[in-house]
Amino acid sequence: MPPTLNPWLALPGGRPSPALDRRLRAAHERFVTGGPDPGAPVRPVVRESWRRCLASGVDPDGGTPPVELVDDDLLDYRAAHPLAGVLPVIRRLLVADAEVDRMIVAVTDAAGRMLWVEGDARLRSRAAGMNFVEGARWSEEVAGTNAPGTALALDHAVQFYGSEHFRRPVQPWSCSAAPVHDPVTGALLGAVDVTGGEHVASPQMLTLIRATAAAVEAELRWQRREQVQRATSARVPAAPVPRLDVLGRDRARLALPARRLDLSLRHSELLLLLAEAAVTGEGRTAEQLAAECHAGEAAAVTVRAELSRLRRLVGAQLVGSRPYRLLARVDTDLERVRRLLGRGAVGAALDAYPGPVLPRSRAPGVAAVRERLSARLRHAVLESRRPELLLRWSAQPEARDDAAVWQACLDVLPSGSPRRAAAAAQLLRLRRPARAR
Repeated sequence: MPPTLNPWLALPGGRPSPALDRRLRAAHERFVTGGPDPGAPVRPVVRESWRRCLASGVDPDGGTPPVELVDDDLLDYRAAHPLAGVLPVIRRLLVADAEVDRMIVAVTDAAGRMLWVEGDARLRSRAAGMNFVEGARWSEEVAGTNAPGTALALDHAVQFYGSEHFRRPVQPWSCSAAPVHDPVTGALLGAVDVTGGEHVASPQMLTLIRATAAAVEAELRWQRREQVQRATSARVPAAPVPRLDVLGRDRARLALPARRLDLSLRHSELLLLLAEAAVTGEGRTAEQLAAECHAGEAAAVTVRAELSRLRRLVGAQLVGSRPYRLLARVDTDLERVRRLLGRGAVGAALDAYPGPVLPRSRAPGVAAVRERLSARLRHAVLESRRPELLLRWSAQPEARDDAAVWQACLDVLPSGSPRRAAAAAQLLRLRRPARAR
């Protein structure tokens, strides 16, 4: 028993024969001139399409399909269409090799209107003569038998070779197309089509176009899932993140979801050092923390005792041990200033900087953090050369005796500014020999 042929294939053997082409042309001529319904070699899917075209009044020699969308109307409609977001998939699978493969790639909406027509430039120029262009409507009842229009009419992948097209101006071409559906509702969104010479009517091309449609629907499904997840995340309020404030404060304040704590100086130092270690995903041993907390020899046992009390105070779910580390994210006002500086927002960084990091702390690790942030702010302000930022920075305790800051103020302040005289006086005081002060 011979194998059953796929009725949707135009050329099951991959290539046409001159005899097939002659028989198809003869069958088409008999049909459109009122002869009997064609039998072999016309496929059933072609015969049924020809009948629908005849019933719709399609003229086999008529004019070109109408262009229904142009200019801004076309651009706006395409931008809002669901298939706009999956064009990268179609371009990667089909358009990237379209010129080498001598074919045109078209994407339509559910009404058969061409939204994108890309691919081989020479072929597109030729196809424009039959209005195979963006904005034109190629539905079956308007343009006759054609792969995108018939794929939409039947909601099935299909291909046509040459004289299988109902309208004679289209018969020099072959095409393969597959419908694309909304993966959630199942609604028909449009079709993906390849048009060109006889090679696009091969079995391999129909397989490729069906695979592309499946990839497009998979991408749409993934995008829809991402949209749902983002919408769900937006509706569910994020859990509050603990916040540690250390700028301009003698002792840190820790804001937890249910309460606020004013920490002792030692606990302030320890929690800040753990927060700094967490920036790089690290923890600290008791010995490391002892070295960062005490200027001289320090027993790790003392730090362990302080950390044990700190864990009881803030909760073991926030501070872990072995090594000591933060178990949850803690936002710090220190890190906020650094983020603003990283974005070049020097004015906003100054707004968020009420003063140095734990100014009363003499812990070496804290002093290093304090000096790094102060130096970074100072550099950003000096680089800005903005008078208002320089004056604001000059009011900070660490800038009081900074001659470079006062010189920069003097350089940028206008000659009539009353602040200029104050800056000059301060600069003179700093440059006066120590004995004369």
